[in-house]
Amino acid sequence: MKRTLLLAAAIAFAALVEPAALSAADWPQFRGPNTDCVSTDTQLPVELAPENIAWKTTLPGRGLSAPIVVAGRVILTCSSGPLQERLHVLCYNAADGTLRWHRQFWTTGRTMCHDKTSVAASTPASDGKHIVALFSSNDMACLDLEGNLRWFRGITRDYPNVSNSLGMAASPVWVDQTIVAQVENDSESYCLGIDPASGRNRWKLNRPIGANWTSPLILRESSRNLVVLQSKSGLDAIDARTGKAAWSYTDGASTIPSSVSDGETLFAVSQGITALRPSASGPPSQLWRSGQLTPATASPVVHGGRLYTLNNAGVLSCGKTVDGARLWQLRLKGPFSGTPLVAGKHLYCVGEKGHVQVVDTAAPEGKVVGELDLGEMLLATPAAADGALYVRSNTQLWKIARR
Repeated sequence: MKRTLLLAAAIAFAALVEPAALSAADWPQFRGPNTDCVSTDTQLPVELAPENIAWKTTLPGRGLSAPIVVAGRVILTCSSGPLQERLHVLCYNAADGTLRWHRQFWTTGRTMCHDKTSVAASTPASDGKHIVALFSSNDMACLDLEGNLRWFRGITRDYPNVSNSLGMAASPVWVDQTIVAQVENDSESYCLGIDPASGRNRWKLNRPIGANWTSPLILRESSRNLVVLQSKSGLDAIDARTGKAAWSYTDGASTIPSSVSDGETLFAVSQGITALRPSASGPPSQLWRSGQLTPATASPVVHGGRLYTLNNAGVLSCGKTVDGARLWQLRLKGPFSGTPLVAGKHLYCVGEKGHVQVVDTAAPEGKVVGELDLGEMLLATPAAADGALYVRSNTQLWKIARR
């Protein structure tokens, strides 16, 4: 293990174990603070036009990792080079889009991936003071908010049999002062609980062998935080700090869109959508199951007693969380890879063909009330913070705000 940690300075930094300093306005990881793509921001733009683009900036490489927003900084990753062997972590000032810092690393693991994706597919995560970036090459870098390197780890050096010809995409989560990284593929599959101060394992779990692109889901309980790991076998809830199993659901699950929770019910992407009620004493109980709400690539979103999914035809479905009954459907300009983002009654959908569409979910059959064509392929999930939406393509990063 010691040989795999390439340290810029001493391995222990007291600042790394200080309490998190996240603001309520931050968007610190994939699908936001609670990994559900729900924003509490009431100032996001609704009626979109080119004038709503506050700024845009050109990126130095490819990527479908989502941007994160922490302390007025927009952070995202890219990869470049003939084999995507150059890794980039970039930080921009949210106010005006100016580059604050740019750090680059060489890969130590495999860079093979599908032409549509990128080595920079996993979204970074932050505790409010530091950032951890994971790449498809199984390289992980931890930096502070000023871009100073804390540690760099080539995880493939520890577990060399990791192989996925299409590329990795699971995003890490940062919870209970632990970085949880899910790495599941056709060879050696595992999940790591990593100490953010040193980059070393706190725990390691063997996982089902098989290509998997889902990301961990955080379930916040009164006495602990659980992380739900999804695979072709089903769902496993583990204690984020210790890696100990809490419960398992073994009826299978998707390996592309990730499950979501509203805090009480977990909506598993399993045989369509299966609503589960977690239990403190055993496996979760099934409440209902619906094939009409089956998502494609984008993960489902739940808010205000409604569940929203996007299918292969670009059709948005709205269902009731209490029983799974479908309320309405609305055809959008798809297809979609990025997960929609919800804020109040509005759903923000970013389509692969470049369209950002705002749907009024309170309308009887749903209604598109805002649309902006950015003219590039959009695969990443958007982020929201401080009254603005942040969207990225392979070449550009945009801030979209009210005029």
